[in-house]
Amino acid sequence: MPVLDASLIQLAQRKRLHYKICRKCGARNPMSAEKCRRCRSYNLRWKKREIARR
Repeated sequence: MPVLDASLIQLAQRKRLHYKICRKCGARNPMSAEKCRRCRSYNLRWKKREIARR
């Protein structure tokens, strides 16, 4: 069932696309993370948000 409300779409995108990934263990971390919640590594990257083109 598609979501038509723009504010709900924006909220869903923020939840699904805006977080950090640990390069060491692959854990998902919140946007505000400075180090990994699982392995305590500081090696974090943002989740890639580009749409893959085929």
